[in-house]
Amino acid sequence: MSARFEPITGRYMHLDLFGWPHRIYVEEAGTGTALLCLHTAGSDGRQYRGLMNDTRVTRNHRVIAFDMPWHGKSSPPAGWQEEEYQLTSAQYTTMVLEISAALGLDKPILIGCSIGGRIALHLALEHPERFRAIIGLQAGAHVDPYYDLNFLHRADVHGGEVCGAIVSGLVGPDAPDRERWETLWHYMQGGPGVFKGDLYFYKLDGDIRGRVAQIDTRRCPLFLLSGEYDYSCTPEETLAVAKSIPGCEVTIMKGLGHFPMSEDPQAFMTYLLPVLEKIAGS
Repeated sequence: MSARFEPITGRYMHLDLFGWPHRIYVEEAGTGTALLCLHTAGSDGRQYRGLMNDTRVTRNHRVIAFDMPWHGKSSPPAGWQEEEYQLTSAQYTTMVLEISAALGLDKPILIGCSIGGRIALHLALEHPERFRAIIGLQAGAHVDPYYDLNFLHRADVHGGEVCGAIVSGLVGPDAPDRERWETLWHYMQGGPGVFKGDLYFYKLDGDIRGRVAQIDTRRCPLFLLSGEYDYSCTPEETLAVAKSIPGCEVTIMKGLGHFPMSEDPQAFMTYLLPVLEKIAGS
């Protein structure tokens, strides 16, 4: 029986961020226009395996996904045990821009989901010149807290299982079992307090309601794609964001939830490929 290898390569990049040396894991596949992918809170770059294995994407795009510090294969910096992890919009913005620069990317297309979608809005507003286009998945301007974050990091609660349980309802009902459970497994593997720390950005620090209407799509095209079954970033929230930004294009994806690229990659491609074609033709 012969082995089959996927066309994905991975390597570690050493980079100073926020005054600390970091070892960041990066995966990529394909050639062409760079497509820089940002994963959701509490997970990692494996969520984009579907894009990296789809030749319809990789024949024209260099698809790149990195694990944020503290996530996946990107360990926390030395001394992490002395602090509580808490993601801020300033840190997140710096991280994306500096990793993009370190990889030598010249105006990549940016695609981010959930917290990645939220920071995509920040970047569209503050640094549009750095990107050819921005695609926000589940990209709301804010979210009202609807559960107690303290349960995500307690000594008497299994952190991985409670994280998986909390997000399980966000997966669309039509997602194939294999992809559904792999998406949840990534959450179950998260480090203690990491999901909670990401949600500090998502629920508090990253609130961009007061500024999102200032995004200028003439400087960088903005596309929003959201699953119809998401109750974290609801279709109504996505449509409201799009309505406030002249020139923003928005699509509500039928049958999909909060993790479209990992919960059902094939269904997601029917929405993503037309956007990539439009960007290529612009």
